Amino acid sequence: MARVLFSGIAGVDLRGKLNGSVFSKNKGGAYVRTKVTPVNPQTTSQQNARNRLGTQSQAWRGLTEVQRQSWIDAAPNFPYNDIYGNSKQLSGFQLYVKLNTNLALIGEAAITTAPAPVAIPALALTSVTADDSANTVIIAGTTPVPADFAMVVMATPNVSPGKTFVKNLFRFTSAEPAAATSPFDVSAEWTALFGDPVVGEKVFVKCFYVSTLTGQAGIPVMAQTIVVA
Repeated sequence: MARVLFSGIAGVDLRGKLNGSVFSKNKGGAYVRTKVTPVNPQTTSQQNARNRLGTQSQAWRGLTEVQRQSWIDAAPNFPYNDIYGNSKQLSGFQLYVKLNTNLALIGEAAITTAPAPVAIPALALTSVTADDSANTVIIAGTTPVPADFAMVVMATPNVSPGKTFVKNLFRFTSAEPAAATSPFDVSAEWTALFGDPVVGEKVFVKCFYVSTLTGQAGIPVMAQTIVVA
């Protein structure tokens, strides 16, 4: 479904899908492209993501009325910005699924009563390096992972060095625990997902903090590198 942002007399922004077209925006301005239905390869990563979502949806039905109400009441405390930058509010169910899916991603137990929001520390990445001969993918940052947080690492496979749009290629790679320090070596996890780094190709990583207490996720920080020999 396409979304339109209206001014007083006309639409000023259009996002989303409508019939056979996709409307979006980049640094060059608004654009429209033909809608393409992607291949569904049924990868392990996809199945794991769907299973986490299904598990949380089912768990919501098992909550007590008091527990469900706590999520409904807490929803205004966890606003988010839509694609236009406008502040929006999740439903209680959506908030429960979102926070507990994040907790499952980092290996933490689900929470049944809505938490109070916590401040998310800033995350800084300085670089990512990938080596073909050593089969390594290593991320460097400026601080250790803070207490009560885990750092989620998402990565892409080898892609063409000219490729810049990789939003749909990121896969969960690892969750670095509290107090873990730079450099973060995700070589084993990356090669298990994608095989060996290929010299001359490009690899992207995207990292963000997740609170182990609430399941809140911070703003992702991205880095990229060309694989060296």
